Amino acid sequence: MSDSIEIKGLFGFGYHGLFDDERENGQGFLVDAVLELDLTAVSRSDLLEDTVNYSAVCDLILQQLVGPPVSLIERLAGQIADLILERYPKVKSVKVTLHKPDAPVGVKVRDISVSIERTR
Repeated sequence: MSDSIEIKGLFGFGYHGLFDDERENGQGFLVDAVLELDLTAVSRSDLLEDTVNYSAVCDLILQQLVGPPVSLIERLAGQIADLILERYPKVKSVKVTLHKPDAPVGVKVRDISVSIERTR
């Protein structure tokens, strides 16, 4: 399928991580999401019910970023991807990339990220 909705750089401040400092002080996270779905109907109808409301998807992602902490970003990215598929039946597949630019890795990096893809 070649139709998609893309969300890039959604920011949320959360308390995810393995270390006490991450859990106490928190840090910023960024999410990119690509939702693959058939946009044929909405491209003709111009009706919101024929697509996926990307504002609602953004709210869902943000709730996960600021919600209860998890230890690993792999889990958080997977939770986001699974929820998108669960709540939006029109979405055929989703790719979530979760960025943790301030990851405590002991060397200077611009970004650490994981990508998770889920398909129906």
